[in-house]
Amino acid sequence: MQIAHSADGTPLAYERFGDTGPAVVFAAGAQCDRRAFAVHAGALAALGHVTYVYDRRGRGDSGDTPPYAVDREIEDLAAVIDAAGGRAGVFGHSSGAVLAARAALAGLPITRLALYEPPYGTDGEAGREHAAYRTRLTELLSDGQHEDAVELFLRHVGMPAQAVTGLRAAPGWGAMVRLAPTLAYEAAVLDDGLLPAGDLARLAPPVLAMEGEHGPEVLKRAVQGVLAAVPAAQHAVLKDQDHNVTPEALAPELAVFFAG
Repeated sequence: MQIAHSADGTPLAYERFGDTGPAVVFAAGAQCDRRAFAVHAGALAALGHVTYVYDRRGRGDSGDTPPYAVDREIEDLAAVIDAAGGRAGVFGHSSGAVLAARAALAGLPITRLALYEPPYGTDGEAGREHAAYRTRLTELLSDGQHEDAVELFLRHVGMPAQAVTGLRAAPGWGAMVRLAPTLAYEAAVLDDGLLPAGDLARLAPPVLAMEGEHGPEVLKRAVQGVLAAVPAAQHAVLKDQDHNVTPEALAPELAVFFAG
């Protein structure tokens, strides 16, 4: 583990894999720290890249300097890219893909951008649901009801009630609850929850929009929205994959794309 420091002084824990090749930074989504993609990063490093995974602020071994702002998260990613040599490709998963896109639009030195199932809403109903979710999430976190906040998130992303009940009894539940405050960060990164087609059309780096063959239909629609907004974007459908993509399926696709 190594430490980079963001513009506001927040320490950011990261790990590096590989010694030669193009640099690629992994940006994880909700309820994940750097361990979520460590194996994926190692698999990509074995294919000729230098890869980086990091704990976004408020997670794992990173700090969390208040008050939160999406701009601070973009500065965090900038600090990791700086540690990677000053320029890097970025792979973003789920809401991490939304953060990565926002960072590219903010002018970070991102050479190539791979987005896996960004959770953009594509209609007005999705926007209303996201607004209601943010309101209720804020209430629960303000009241210290972190377990209920995690359950709200899981139900919001489509997990059946019975599965949530089972998860509450699982050994990993405590770790999820500890990350509950960062759910507000994810909601802020998503802004109004809708796909910003006009903004995405301005993306400068080459884009790869990815989805799993068995991914949720709502996320498939989001990927199609990205492709419509960014006509030059490449598209990949990973066979036999869902939202929790495996290293074996992901690494070869990323190796080709980030090799340029």
